[in-house]
Parts: sequence; C-alpha cells; structure tokens
Amino acid sequence: MHNTWKDSFKLYLDKRMAWIFLMGVCSGFPAALIGSNLSGWLKDSGISRGDIGLLGSVSLVYAINFLWAPLLDKFRIPVFNRFGTRRSWVLLSQTFMLFILLAMVTVNPANELFIFGVLAFSIACCSATQDVAVDAFRIDQFGNNEAEKFPAAAAMSVIGWWTGYSGPGYLAFSNADALGWNMVYQLMIVVLIVLMLAVMAIGDNSPDRSKNTATVTPANNTPSHWCYETLVQPFAEFFTRNGVRVALTLLLFIFLFKIGEAFLGRMSVVFYREVGFSNDQIATYSKAFGWFLTVIFTLLGSLFNTRFGVIKGLLIGGVAMASSNLLFALIAKVGPSESLFAITLVVDNFTAAFSSVALVAFLSAITGRTFSASQYALFASIGNFGRISLAGVSGHTVDWLGSWELFFIMTSIMVLPSLLLLVSIRKKLAAIIQNG
Repeated sequence: MHNTWKDSFKLYLDKRMAWIFLMGVCSGFPAALIGSNLSGWLKDSGISRGDIGLLGSVSLVYAINFLWAPLLDKFRIPVFNRFGTRRSWVLLSQTFMLFILLAMVTVNPANELFIFGVLAFSIACCSATQDVAVDAFRIDQFGNNEAEKFPAAAAMSVIGWWTGYSGPGYLAFSNADALGWNMVYQLMIVVLIVLMLAVMAIGDNSPDRSKNTATVTPANNTPSHWCYETLVQPFAEFFTRNGVRVALTLLLFIFLFKIGEAFLGRMSVVFYREVGFSNDQIATYSKAFGWFLTVIFTLLGSLFNTRFGVIKGLLIGGVAMASSNLLFALIAKVGPSESLFAITLVVDNFTAAFSSVALVAFLSAITGRTFSASQYALFASIGNFGRISLAGVSGHTVDWLGSWELFFIMTSIMVLPSLLLLVSIRKKLAAIIQNG
C-alpha cells in the first residue's frame, strides 16, 4: 500500500496504463454490440422483453471461455504473429467480428430473429475470446514485484471498458431515432476498424511466449501429455497453490458477487424505454453522463483500493450495489424523472467503480503469472456464469412478478449472500492478496 495519495496517483503515469486503457476499450466495445445497443434495437423492433432477455443469453459463452483459454497461453496467430501472443488473438477476434457485423446489418431482427441471434452469438464468441487475451495482456505487463500497481491497472482497464461500452452506446442511442439501428451498426463497423488500428499501434511489455508454443519434448509428445499441460495444469496450479478449500471458497465468492447487478443490467434499457425515457435521454444520461461518472469514481475507487485494500473496496461496492438497485425501484414508482435518473446513475456508477476495480484487482492478484490467460479466464467465467445464466430469465422474471418495483427490490436482496461470504472469508482473502 502507498503512504500518500500522491504516491498512489503516480502509478497512473506509467505508460503501460495507457496500453491497458486501450485494450479495455476493445473489451468493452462488443459488450455494447450485444448488450444495451442490441436491446435498444430489439425493443424498437417490437421484440418482447422475454425474448430480449433470452437473446441476451448468447453472452453465456463468456462463462465457458476458460475452456479454450489455455490455447491463448500456448499459441500465436501466424498472420498477426509480429504483434505478440496477446495482441495477435485480439486482432484475430476483431477480424471475425468485422465480418459478422457486415452480415448483421443485412438482417432485420423483426423478421429474422433466429439468424440475428446466431450472429449475436458469434460476436459473443469473438468477444469472449478477446477478453481472455485482453485480461492476460493486462496481467502480463507487470512483474511479481509490482503488485501495488494492480488497482491502478484495474482502474484503467475498467475505465477503458466503460469507454468502449458507453462511447458506442452514446453514438448509437443519440442517432437511433434519426438514422435507424441498421445505420447505427454500420457506424459500429467504423469504430471497430479504428480499434483494430489502435491495437496494432500500442506497446507491449508481455513476456515472449514463443517458447511455450512447443514445449513438449519428443518423449512427451503425446496427446494425453499435451492435454494435461494445456488444459489441466493451469487450473491444477491454482488449487495446489491455495489449497482446495480456500480455492473453492474463492470461486464461490466470485460466482455470487455480481449476480444482482447483472440481473438489473440485462433489463435496464428495456426498463428505461417502458418507464418513459427516450433514446436521446438514455444517450445523455446513461451513456454520456454515466461514462463521466464511471471515470471519476473508478479513479477514486482505484486510489481507495490502493491505500486501504481491495477487501474494503469490495465490501463498500457490494453495499452500494444493493442501494443503487433500490433507487431503480423508486424510478419505477415515480416515473421518468430526469433528476431522479441522474441521482440513481451517480449511485449506480459509484457502485460500478468500487466493485469493479476491487474485483479486477483482486482477481489479478490471485492469478498465477505462468498461466495468466487460463486462470483469469477461469475466474471471470465463474462470475459470468452466475450472472449471465440467471440474467437470461430476467425478462420473464419481470413478467412473473408483474412489477418493476418488486424486480429491483429482488435484485438488491440478491447481493446479500456474497457480502456475507465476503465478511466470513475476509482474513483469508487478505492473506492471499498480501502473499500474491
């Protein structure tokens, strides 16, 4: 921990933070394509909120990307080989996304919802693969003796993610009424091309992994040995290093922490439209104003986590998470009040800042450097599985409850189990983070 705020702030002057920010933008961009932007397109096309919620389940692929994550630790992509292991996978994922978007703008979701869903799922697959490479890129930038930089790196990654998510989101919703969603997604193609050029231009402090692409000796060059080395060893190392009991406890906490937030997030755009907010208001408040708040609170959250530790950051973020969900219930009761919308976003983005920075920093700290892509992907997948699998029925849950107010109260209650678990294991978590 740093003794002064000034020491903490100096961490951001490291040029690697700029690289991490840009890679975070790349990670957040496809989340907009298959998240809020997609929900807006589907809602304006007359698709039911139940179907919108189910179509959002294409994001379940994020929960299983740890299955192929070991491949990203082992191989480079020949065409993009000169950009290094991590960036080569990012560029490959973005190339596939480019072709999928070109196909998506030829499809009308109102008439071809299944084909539209297949294309959205394809983007999710590319995005999930890209996320593995982006997370590993961030972790690889720092040596084992630079753990104090993890909160700052997490902050830049989170700010980058929200920039990649909110920027295209603002562009989309502010132009949706005038241009139509099809033209909006054509603009998204231009954004993607710019991001690809940015990935090619940034620096990279990742270690040379070329030796890891063919590590098996002739005597051990068997399918079983390759499978063990590639698919089993990264996860076995995590359990061996922490012990089975502690490792399982950590995974349970990761699984539970953001379930309530994801349940709310899946239906947020649908809720905004149904309660009476326009696309322009969503663009101004949720995207532009929301992005500004996220940047400010993420920087503050990073400084807090650097000075006082990620455990306190996780606890504060969790409490704020439950509180912000209750404010959404108040909007459902009052109606489309812009002032209440702004207040809710302040609290909601404070929540995102403290919880996300603390969680990313925590996951980075418990990730082994030898298998950074594989292990971080496992942790992210565990969290994503709980959030995305349950969030898939969020639309039907609103229909079943018959009330947006009850829905948001329920999402607040869903936060409590993870907070209780956090309190019960906080000493173990602190020891793991300190020992790095």
